[in-house]
Amino acid sequence: MVRLVRTPEGEVHLDPTGKQSGRGAYLCPRLDCLRVAQKRKSLDRAFKAMVPTAAWARLEEQLAASDEQ
Repeated sequence: MVRLVRTPEGEVHLDPTGKQSGRGAYLCPRLDCLRVAQKRKSLDRAFKAMVPTAAWARLEEQLAASDEQ
């Protein structure tokens, strides 16, 4: 599981340390899980705010990059 965080500034990104401040949500580290979460609006509910389209694209890039390591 990886932690995603919505910072107090409203940015959404991966939190590899699990210690960043903000509202967190956990997701399996696969792109298909992220796509299912987007379709079901799971992160929107978890963060109690709409996740912008640009943030979804950035999350995909971050998961793909972490998958390569």
